[in-house]
Amino acid sequence: MTSIGILGAGRVGANLAGKLSAAGHHVTVGGRRSEDTARTAGLAPRIAFADQRTAARTADVVINATPGDSSLERLTDLRADLVGKILIDVSNATRDDGDGLPGELCYPGSSLAEKLQAALPDTHVVKTLNTMLFTVMTAPEALATPPTAYLSGDDEHAKRTVTGLLGDLGWRPERIEDLGDITTARATEAMILVVPHILRRHGFKPFAVSLAR
Repeated sequence: MTSIGILGAGRVGANLAGKLSAAGHHVTVGGRRSEDTARTAGLAPRIAFADQRTAARTADVVINATPGDSSLERLTDLRADLVGKILIDVSNATRDDGDGLPGELCYPGSSLAEKLQAALPDTHVVKTLNTMLFTVMTAPEALATPPTAYLSGDDEHAKRTVTGLLGDLGWRPERIEDLGDITTARATEAMILVVPHILRRHGFKPFAVSLAR
């Protein structure tokens, strides 16, 4: 059992919290406002709720499920609480387009994951699960075509730990693609640029940007 703190109490954070708790992990959801806790309080009796600093400080593994355009500032403020932790970054840093869907990248030529690793040198950042609709993160078997979960990170032990947690979310080992160090996250984060076009044409149906072999 792993102690997991999830920063962000929206759809992504709540979805991950429910599945990881069901897999036997101790999960604490960290929200910024009291209404975040109220909205997610009915998830499961074994899920705890706290402010984001407490969720980060008390966990061994922390998941960043906060909005990507403000994640860097939020998590930099938690630097001391994240020392020695594995930080799983599932967010995409984009500016909203006119219709509210993802627009241009906040960090062209780089990535949110790289920015987080530079700002948090004593934390092991691993990028994954950012190339799909949030429902697929915990139900990859729901797609007719097997999806891919990409991994990017500098620390091999951290990536092995994250691979194990992906297994608890339903990801088969052959569908997990380790791309290499944290700089490879800029490739998967750039995949978000295709997403708004898919959503405008087909609506919010489950999908993933995957590797076909």
